[in-house]
Amino acid sequence: MQGVGWFLAIIIGILAGWIAERVTGRDHGLITNLIVGLVGALIGPVILNVFNLMPTQGGFWPSLVVSTIGAIVLLLIVGLIRRR
Repeated sequence: MQGVGWFLAIIIGILAGWIAERVTGRDHGLITNLIVGLVGALIGPVILNVFNLMPTQGGFWPSLVVSTIGAIVLLLIVGLIRRR
């Protein structure tokens, strides 16, 4: 999360986790949303760099989008693993 402080990173993590939760149809708590969002913030840039889609500027909105994409991918992968 480039260009944001630690407090804003926590807010972005919670929002990204919540958005990912809604998109994937899951129901988690606040702490789980935070963890999913923060891990998504680590996964998102890797995914976007592979496709050369990483935003050039940092800040709240680009960080939220990247974190949300990573969080959605994380929840989809966890869902696939749990089904087995």
